[in-house]
Amino acid sequence: MNYGKAMFLTMAGWLGAMTVLPAWPQSAPDKTDRSASNAATAENAAAVSSSTRALRLARTEDKNYTENRLGMSLLKSVLRDQRDFWASPAKLRLSDADWLIPAGGLAAGLFVTDRDVSLHLSHNPRTMSRYNTISNAGVGALIGGAGGLWLLGHARHDEHWSETGFLAGEAALNSLLMVEGLKYSLRRERPLQGDGSGSFFQSGDSFPSEHAAAAWAVAGVIAHEYPGPLTKILAYGLASAVSYSRVHGRQHFSSDVFVGGMMGNLIAQQIYTRHHDPDLGGAEWRSIGQFFRGEGSSSAGNQGSPYVPLDSWVYPIFDRLIALGSITTGMLGQRPWTRLECARLLDEDSDILEAPVVESPEANRLLGALREEFTADLRLLGGGENRGLRLESIYTRFTGISGKPLNDPYHFGQTLFNDYGRPYEEGVNSASGFSGWATEGRWVVYARGEYQHAPSGPAYSDAIRNFIAQADANPVQPASPISTRSQFRLLDAYVGLTLNNWQLSYGQQSLWWGPGKMGPLLLGNDAAPVRMIQLNRTTPIRLPWLFRYMGPVHMDAFFGNLQGHQFPPNPVIHGEKISFKPTPNLEFGFSRTVILGGVGRPLNPASFWNSYVSATSSASETPSNDPGKRSGGFDFSYRVPFLRNWLTVYTDSIATDDPSPLANPPRAGFNPGIYMPQFPGLRKLDLRVEAAYTDVPSGEANGGHFIYFDGFYHDLYTNKRQLLGSWVGRDGKGVQAWSRYWVDARTSIELGYRHGEVSGKFVPGGGNVNDGSIRAEFWLHRVWNVTASLQFERWRFPILAAGPQTNVTSSVGVTFYPVGGRP
Repeated sequence: MNYGKAMFLTMAGWLGAMTVLPAWPQSAPDKTDRSASNAATAENAAAVSSSTRALRLARTEDKNYTENRLGMSLLKSVLRDQRDFWASPAKLRLSDADWLIPAGGLAAGLFVTDRDVSLHLSHNPRTMSRYNTISNAGVGALIGGAGGLWLLGHARHDEHWSETGFLAGEAALNSLLMVEGLKYSLRRERPLQGDGSGSFFQSGDSFPSEHAAAAWAVAGVIAHEYPGPLTKILAYGLASAVSYSRVHGRQHFSSDVFVGGMMGNLIAQQIYTRHHDPDLGGAEWRSIGQFFRGEGSSSAGNQGSPYVPLDSWVYPIFDRLIALGSITTGMLGQRPWTRLECARLLDEDSDILEAPVVESPEANRLLGALREEFTADLRLLGGGENRGLRLESIYTRFTGISGKPLNDPYHFGQTLFNDYGRPYEEGVNSASGFSGWATEGRWVVYARGEYQHAPSGPAYSDAIRNFIAQADANPVQPASPISTRSQFRLLDAYVGLTLNNWQLSYGQQSLWWGPGKMGPLLLGNDAAPVRMIQLNRTTPIRLPWLFRYMGPVHMDAFFGNLQGHQFPPNPVIHGEKISFKPTPNLEFGFSRTVILGGVGRPLNPASFWNSYVSATSSASETPSNDPGKRSGGFDFSYRVPFLRNWLTVYTDSIATDDPSPLANPPRAGFNPGIYMPQFPGLRKLDLRVEAAYTDVPSGEANGGHFIYFDGFYHDLYTNKRQLLGSWVGRDGKGVQAWSRYWVDARTSIELGYRHGEVSGKFVPGGGNVNDGSIRAEFWLHRVWNVTASLQFERWRFPILAAGPQTNVTSSVGVTFYPVGGRP
């Protein structure tokens, strides 16, 4: 199996190389590729026209060019094409890693899951026969349609029809020749052969799929000869149906049809580009390699950029600027932002930066500090080479806690929260680390790692462990003292690829889906970063047609796995969010997360599909189709028009099982808040007040068995035993307030207060926590950031201690920023 995986990855790179073959002839695109790369997005139309002229000129000069005719002309063309296709790996370029690595990664992921996916498909002979009939009919329709176009084109003297049918047939023929050569070399067993694992070098002919190759080859030619939306939907829809049916008919694995379809489409692109006559109509078909190199990294939308960490000093400044109206398109409900997005927000309102200080002295000071931090990123907005290596920060923080802290957010509460799930106990705790990134064109690699230390702690008593077992519907766990932790951990660490303002990234990542500071009810940084694949629209997009009235739109989606779960182990999570900003004053968004899979709940195509579309209770689904535990979210923020520079109101919310909190508010948890960025006569002082509850008024909380809990997923909304959502936890409520005095953009003093309660219906005797804090932040020489805080906490949980308990938490942190905002 390991050898087969290695062979597959090697083959994926080999097959993918076909897309970097020059369009026609070998020398022509080389002359246009680099010029297109330097032209940027605004010059795409001119580049296309230049490419078409170069194609026509190259045809007249190429001695090997053959007409689209049957007989010796076709034979020569096929032989020449086959020679170039099989030799294509020699033409790989370093820039092809931009698309080849993601494609290979996707194919490898399919390969690893091939057996599990196939085993969970229907074994009913009638069902499989029906899918096989569909796949055969689909291929027959595509090839028959192409043949019909060729015949009718000759009968009606329609050269465009004739060319379409001829090139589609030639593409199908070339793809089948290549596929057959690979199939009988690799000899992979089909899903119904052997033990169903799809072993290579046996007696099979499964990899790759000839049906998928032929279908995508023909569909690609037809879709580009007649590039209307209806034609593309019909052609590619039929090809997709063929691929889908080959898997569900258990004739091929998912990776077979993916690679087969990829081969067919890439071969069709080359055939079409070499032999298509632009005078007959049709659209230009640029290869993936040409597309990446043609737009390159010259435009900001195609440059890799790291996300700004959620605990960065820049976000409070952006919050204040948005509330003051100086930043108009920043999305409060979806973070983190990339550095280039931060630069775009500053560039969008650059006129404010140039305005006289007397008009908005406070906003100018804040904007000036941000502009200094993002100087290099502002330069990249205009295009240019995106290649660099930067040490972002080196930091250390010491936190002393005198007295017993709370550190069980799933049952009682937290003394320290929104802190990436860092461990802490009574005594001296520390975290020392670094962060940095590297960029190369569309690629970005980011890493943040730190050494963490926390003292040991006592085990829970028998009474507490019995309560936890009952509250979580789990067996009583053994008494396990918390040992001293001295460990190195990666926090946010990922690799990302950017294409047209979409960034695809993989690694450990943190998300903040909410407009407030208390902590989002769905996703925040209270827990350790989740290992995920994320697709994020880095810059808001404006949708066409009537949707343009929705204003800028921001979208985010991820798929990841959760760690530290025991009941059951190994669940996965996916989430999606879309936010709208129809006016500069109003922003609202809808979000959704689903936890599914894990031991006892197979993750298969049916359950995955149901997790998106099912609106029924999971209890009504069979275990193999279980859609998982679904949670919906809604948030909005609104700058009050007649007080728009003084007051913003906002809320965050969560619904369990309901598609949205708006569908049934009495069953939802809410987190409303207000923010005043300044006061009359005290323009350097702000105030923020928030409240939250998860003990819903409908009474369905049922002893902590509602929000953040599920009858099957008993560790529901946690990662490494820390809550992904708000510190108010299960069946809780709380209020929090902060007031910050901004001495200048980089120096401030903040006072805070927090009160939280846990219902007695959940924890015997209930419980509450109160704390007050003061935090100061200042900078030395623009490169040293120093923070100091002091917090006094008083908590009472009868099940934990007989009387009220107090602790004092003091913290000092120093961060060195080598660049310090300088160019």
